[in-house]
Formats: sequence, C-alpha cells, structure tokens
Amino acid sequence: MPKLKTLLIHPDPEIRTALRDALEDVRFIQVLGEAVTASEAMELLEAIPYGVFFVGVDLPGDASGMEMAQMLAGRKHKPALVFISDTETHAYAAFELGATDYLLWPPAPGRMARTVDRLQNFKSRFREVPTPASFNVDQDAPDDDNEQTVQLPLPEEEQDSFLAALKSAWDQTGGRRLEIEKLAVSQDGRTILIPYDQIIFVEAFEDYSYVHTANQKFLSSHRLKNLEDRLEPHRFFRVHRKYLVNLDMVTEIASMPGSNFMLRTAGRTRIELPISRRRIAELKKVIGL
Repeated sequence: MPKLKTLLIHPDPEIRTALRDALEDVRFIQVLGEAVTASEAMELLEAIPYGVFFVGVDLPGDASGMEMAQMLAGRKHKPALVFISDTETHAYAAFELGATDYLLWPPAPGRMARTVDRLQNFKSRFREVPTPASFNVDQDAPDDDNEQTVQLPLPEEEQDSFLAALKSAWDQTGGRRLEIEKLAVSQDGRTILIPYDQIIFVEAFEDYSYVHTANQKFLSSHRLKNLEDRLEPHRFFRVHRKYLVNLDMVTEIASMPGSNFMLRTAGRTRIELPISRRRIAELKKVIGL
C-alpha cells in the first residue's frame, strides 16, 4: 500500500526524534526526511511529493510555520499540515489555514492516535504529483540513449509569432553575452542551479513543472506561467499550453511530406514543431537559406 511521505520540520532534534518514534509503527506513513527551517522544507518539497508536514509553529529563519502554511495555500496537491506547539495560541489561525491537526507538545496520552486517524482520512483524498503523461513518441526514431520525440501541433495563428521569436533568437545568438542566470531546482535534498542556456524545454503539469536538460529532468514547484515570464527575455517561447521551449536549442530543420518543415530541439526528449507551407519562405529567411 502506498504510504504518505512525511517530513518533520522542527528546530528541536529531540521533538523530531520523538515524532519519528511515534510514527514508526503507523503502516501508511513513511518519515522521509527532516528540516529545521521553512525554506529547507520548501526545497525538499520540490524534489519529493510529501503528503504530510509535521511542522513547528515557531521556526528559525525568514518564515514561521504559519507563514509556510500561507505559502502552501495555493498548491493543488499540498501536504497535510500537523502543527506542533506548546501553546494553543495559534490553533484557530492554523485551522483557518487548512491544518489537518494542531498538536500540543508533549501530547497527552492517546492524543497522537487522533492525529493518525485524521491523517488516514486525509490519505483517502491525497494524490501524489505523478510523472508526466506518456509522450507521443516517434516510433521510427533511433533508440539511442532512450531518445524520445514529443510531436506537438503548432496552430496556424501561432506560427507567425513563433517565427518572429525564432528570428530574434537567431539574430542575437552570435553576439550574446555569457549567461549567468540560473534556475534553482531541488533533487534528492540538494539544490541544483541550472544555467538557462542548458534548459531545453519546460513542461507544465498542474501546479508544477518539469525542467528538461539534455540528459535529465527536474521537478520544479514553479508553474509554467511563472517560468514563462522569467525565461521569455532569454529567448524561450511558449509553443504550447504545456511547453516552453528554448529557441537557442532548435538544432534541426527537417523537410517533411507535403512541403512542410519540422523544427526539432536538442536532448534525449526532442520536441518537433510543424511549420506550414505558406510560412516556409519566412522560415528560410530566418535561418539564412
């Protein structure tokens, strides 16, 4: 049976240890990590689809446990929040923020069992962030390094703006300065800084995004719209409601049946974008043919 991945967030190591001991025999809970600050917890959440946060009301750093709950409020798949406190002062505010429980510490005998019951009820409604849906894979493509091709429609009305963006990227590439901008993502508890020019495309999934480089993909807590606003000045183009493509990574212009052209991007997972017959002339001007 799948378990709720659980993160313990509290500055007191003795309380974290006591929570581990209390949850060890709960069959549907898996304690998978500890954190001291809200920022550490949010970074871990980018890499691991946690189902439960046991979180202290008072945390060191820039954000308290209550402020972290506000940060999580807009997420579709946010974890259950069980607040830990030595006073009832913040209980009302915690439940207003959607807390599953508010646990006075140390808990009275039998009180933890009530928390577990509430988490079991939450589990029946919780769904982890799934991996991306299956791509439309080109069956004729070579099977080198597990390469896949995502074939996307590019509507007629969007092709002009795409070609304009591609021309702008082509014109600026020759004299572009060294990119120092980087996107922070978390994986296995580590924060990884990905230079923008190593990102091939970004794929949306509900409240999250998958950032694809040549050899890897990373889960990001940013929505695609937020990344579009951030990356558009760096020659990224929204080719589809689910995909944001780095135009500097367009590596191939392929001739297709019906006098169409196909633009392809780099990486193990390539994106193919069709360009219609009436825009071929403009495309040739863009790429200097």
